[in-house]
Amino acid sequence: MTATPSSAVTSLAAPTGAPFAGATPTLAELTTLRVGGPVASYVEASSEAELVDAVRAADEEGTEVLVLGGGSNLLAADEPFPGLVVRDARRSIEGTADSSCAGAALTVPAGQPWDEVVATAVEHGWMGLEALSGIPGSTGATPVQNVGAYGQEVAETLSSVRVYDRLERRTRMLAVGELGLGYRTSVLKRSLTDPAAGGGRTWGPTPRYVVLEVSFQLRLATLSAPVRYPELARTLGVAVGARVPAGDVRAAVLELRRGKGMVLDGGDHDTWSAGSFFTNPIMPVEEADRLLPAEAPRYAVSDHTRIGQIGAAAPVVEGVVKTSAAWLISHAGFEKGFGLGAPASLSTKHSLAVTNRGGATAADLLALARAVRDGVRDALGIELVPEPVLLGATL
Repeated sequence: MTATPSSAVTSLAAPTGAPFAGATPTLAELTTLRVGGPVASYVEASSEAELVDAVRAADEEGTEVLVLGGGSNLLAADEPFPGLVVRDARRSIEGTADSSCAGAALTVPAGQPWDEVVATAVEHGWMGLEALSGIPGSTGATPVQNVGAYGQEVAETLSSVRVYDRLERRTRMLAVGELGLGYRTSVLKRSLTDPAAGGGRTWGPTPRYVVLEVSFQLRLATLSAPVRYPELARTLGVAVGARVPAGDVRAAVLELRRGKGMVLDGGDHDTWSAGSFFTNPIMPVEEADRLLPAEAPRYAVSDHTRIGQIGAAAPVVEGVVKTSAAWLISHAGFEKGFGLGAPASLSTKHSLAVTNRGGATAADLLALARAVRDGVRDALGIELVPEPVLLGATL
């Protein structure tokens, strides 16, 4: 697209995805791990009003409520869920590009599949999301998790999030500075377990803030943001820091993710997962020196919330270091394909993914994840933290 001053584009991506047909679905039918029991009641919300009304009514009745998008970050127990599941079925991408300020603004409903947003941005020459290609799930999950991959995070391009505040029972607009974004976390996510974020109480399985709409600010540029991730740079055949056509970055990221079983494919059981099951540990340098073997990866920790402009380098956080959960898992004796032959195993392509080989239960997946977590702790003294939300289950 050639941007003209204040040019507006509405519904850039056609609506996709149909309401769930048939009887009330089980959580196994609504999640990428394909496990989870039946639900007491279910609503497909095709409008913001339907979504808010369903959540508000459930809260007023004291009914447990689970708001779902793509179901790619949830491990649900095998037992029945006694509450209401609300699936956000809204689909649209609305954008405005202004060449006078070389910027584009995108506003996306929470239920919109995320990868379609990235594809649309790349197609129209809007820079800042290309390295986040292939991540499953909905757009509403991106600020909750502060989704990131291959050296890029949504923290760099988020401008605001409109939410329904379950505590105050009203819709609110939260600016990016109010989201408390960090590595795979936000105030939205922390309200599940931290009373300070939850307004004096904890919430669950849906956070205090139900994401309704997400807005992004992008740059007009056909070239990508500087490539910061060494593996991605090697795949592209360029030096770290180089800029290349954004479409090339998207293609390379999709290639890398497919090679790790991280792009959904119904015929590939390595993708019957929640992606990376554990987050990469971040620890003080002194602790890393004490616990990590000399050959363990050590990466600088960057604060993507403090980037001055889209595409600029993120400042380094002093005194802490990040290591690789996948490396820790492998060096604790759990290689790719560990457990293969059982209903649940580690992916044959990536040791960080817990996968359903067909017929697995939530208990099978939890038992495997528990064994990996305990094995890393026993071997290296480091406690891995699960990334997916656990519903009706604990690790």
